[in-house]
Amino acid sequence: MADMSTHEARSFRQSLASLGPHRAVSMLILGFAAGLPILLVFSTLSAWLAVEEVSKTAIGLFAYASLSYSLKFFWAPLVDRVPIPGLERWLGRRRSWLLVAQICLIGAILFAASLDPSQALGTVALAAVLIAFFSATQDIALDAWRIDVADDQDQALMAAIYQWGYRIGLILAGAGALWIADATSFNTAYVVMALAMIAGPIGVFGAPRPPDPQADAGGIGAVRARAGRGAVGDAVAWLYGAIVAPFMDFVGRYKWLAVFILALIGLYRLTDFVMGFMAIPFYLELGYSLTDIANVSKFYGIWVTLIGAFAAGLAANRWGIYPVLLSGAILGAVSNLAFAWLATLQAPGIPELILAITLENASGGWAGTALIAYMSSLTNRAFSATQYALFSSFYALPGKLFGGMSGVMVDSMGFAWFYVTTALIGVPAVIFVVIAMRWRSARVMAKHEPQIR
Repeated sequence: MADMSTHEARSFRQSLASLGPHRAVSMLILGFAAGLPILLVFSTLSAWLAVEEVSKTAIGLFAYASLSYSLKFFWAPLVDRVPIPGLERWLGRRRSWLLVAQICLIGAILFAASLDPSQALGTVALAAVLIAFFSATQDIALDAWRIDVADDQDQALMAAIYQWGYRIGLILAGAGALWIADATSFNTAYVVMALAMIAGPIGVFGAPRPPDPQADAGGIGAVRARAGRGAVGDAVAWLYGAIVAPFMDFVGRYKWLAVFILALIGLYRLTDFVMGFMAIPFYLELGYSLTDIANVSKFYGIWVTLIGAFAAGLAANRWGIYPVLLSGAILGAVSNLAFAWLATLQAPGIPELILAITLENASGGWAGTALIAYMSSLTNRAFSATQYALFSSFYALPGKLFGGMSGVMVDSMGFAWFYVTTALIGVPAVIFVVIAMRWRSARVMAKHEPQIR
């Protein structure tokens, strides 16, 4: 993407006018479609399993069913390079992939709705894997659309709008699903979630069409010339363009700093991933009902997250990405201590839960917008689907790997020390952002990385 070091601070009104209502509304709807499925393999599924008296260790192991979010860079080149017959001419590359992923996702959620965890826990795990896979595929296409359809200076604002839609989807899949489950059943709740996913195709048809990826970007034309004509040459050129060129482009632009950047991304939200898998079991153990959890964590908490996300978008637009990135890393670690405090209380009430949720969700919304804008700024639009999938996979992979052991950690040390530990896990991310800020101001950063304001 373009050099952002010369980016001028702009007001929110100026940024929104530059973005335009068409793109903003489309981003909001598609963000909703991206946010809705994720809780169906995370906390909402954890609540379902907890109600069915599945062990905490088994609930924690369900984190591995969502590894698709962390491994999506393996099939992201297909989204970048493979046209979908019959749809690409009509919708374009990004929107056609979005539509197919959403249709498959609706089917996977309906499949989960037909199951009973107490009778077929393994099949529930398969349904969770399918939901995560098609949701991750939707994310690949949507992230590429978001990056391709907006200018560089609008990426932070697009990230904030995306977060709003995403979090509204979380409200429905979190609080909404728990309300429905409390009144009827989790099976009914999942059916309602599948119907709500129809918003995704509606958003696709209304979204602006960005340019399709360049066929000869990243030296693909030169590779085709060397490989020769015919099917073999075409195959070599295609494989180079789909798999090799996106990664060569990233490493070529950032050199050895590419490893550091990926480590920073992987560490940035690690604390949230590890603590998040045990949130619902924690609330239930403290004595809160599903309705209490829905009202405070999944409804009120999401609105707090939206405020944090929007504030981060405004702050990044005014002062740049790095200050917002640093403050998000600090807040993300410190906010976990509120849950450690909550775990030490005897019979905590709703006000105490509200306080802990406020601190955690506001910091999560802030950090989420900061990281999305940062990762977006690193991509080359010729390979936006593959490169952003790489970044977001590194963002999620450590959390998935360590998150799977969260139940074991709670069983061995208790919830209070578990949340203290997750706060300490956030410290390396703060250190990495500080180092990145110092490198940015040095000549080596100016030489190897397009500057981010």
